[in-house]
Amino acid sequence: MLSWLAIVRLGLVQMALGSVVVLTTSTLNRLMVVELALPAVLPGLLVALHYGIQITRPNWGFLSDTGGRRTAWIVRGMTLLAGGAMLASLGIVVLKASFAAGLAVSILAYALIGLGVGASGTSLLALLATATAPRRRAAAATITWLMMIAGIAVTAGVVGWLLDPYTPVRLLEIVACVTLGSVLLTLLATWGVERGVIARPAPEPMPFREGLAEIWAEPKARAFTLFVALSMSAYFMQELILEPYAGLVFGFTPGQSTQLSGAQNGGVFAGMLAVGIAATGLGLGALRTWVIAGCVGSAAALAAIALAGQSESALLLPATIALGFFNGMFAVAAIGSMMALAGEGRESREGTRMGLWGAAQALAAGFGGLVGAASVDLLRLAMGPAPAFGLVFAAEALLFLAAAAMAARIMDARPRAPQANLVPGE
Repeated sequence: MLSWLAIVRLGLVQMALGSVVVLTTSTLNRLMVVELALPAVLPGLLVALHYGIQITRPNWGFLSDTGGRRTAWIVRGMTLLAGGAMLASLGIVVLKASFAAGLAVSILAYALIGLGVGASGTSLLALLATATAPRRRAAAATITWLMMIAGIAVTAGVVGWLLDPYTPVRLLEIVACVTLGSVLLTLLATWGVERGVIARPAPEPMPFREGLAEIWAEPKARAFTLFVALSMSAYFMQELILEPYAGLVFGFTPGQSTQLSGAQNGGVFAGMLAVGIAATGLGLGALRTWVIAGCVGSAAALAAIALAGQSESALLLPATIALGFFNGMFAVAAIGSMMALAGEGRESREGTRMGLWGAAQALAAGFGGLVGAASVDLLRLAMGPAPAFGLVFAAEALLFLAAAAMAARIMDARPRAPQANLVPGE
């Protein structure tokens, strides 16, 4: 079983993964829409491509279940991700000179990003689900995701500060440092971490489709997959439009809008930490309660963000931080449920379940991001930027309320037991 130190080391991998992904979903997206004056649907399609390719996540999980070193797949995936992010930043530079060439480079880059995230992320989750003691799973989810959000928030803030004044050369230098550092950190974090893991009994050999069908036949796994799809569509609708919203409606510079994204992710970190301490450390409330509260709070924060654009008020920053806080509250509770459910049902299928839910999350994220960006583009043809963005944020709020209603119906209302013990060295 993984020790607390090993769990924290795997959290460093999540931190590295988040640091690279945030560049492609926030900074590069903003540069395409504002600096290059391209329609928001273009980065929406590219990000949707990288999410769509992650439909292969169940395959990665199934392969992990049937044998092999998971840390090797983590490292390979991170290398693919880093290469894709570097190529994506180069695509920004090429797009300015030639749209066709830049688009070709960007498509290849985001395809590599999708493969990298799918391979590394699924293998990491499978390793956590199978090699973490049951009583530590919720705590492990909290620790690793807090570290990922910390990496996202710090990277967004620092990159935003370094990127002003923006130049293509400065962009390439910054992305090169972040991606190289992430690969090196992953290598150090995974070195020898599987040595102390007790080997699991291999599942009965069967074709991938048959194994996936067995998991889909489990009522809990199927219901949770549908919940993940709905809630993550709501979660990711704002991902590609918040920074362009700040730039087009409030006149933020690239650095300022990236720092706004960093503030949002700082709120996510605080929300995750609050729920981690309350639910995991103190045993307060059921995970379902935290999920519902996070969804409802996120809906209220999105309404405030929409109102900020109509009144030119100072609501944007506090509402964005509040959105991050309630997003974090929802996410860590949902992740805790996912880690607990991964071990239920047929034995030695944790990786396949995590892959199924990961694929649902990825497809929902791509769908939500694309719909949000495309809706803004279409609505801006009929009205000004502020009303267009406001309507999309309002629609996202309604999706969060629907997710809260679904969670109330399908999730276990009882407090989680047993509680995780956070005493180091146990």
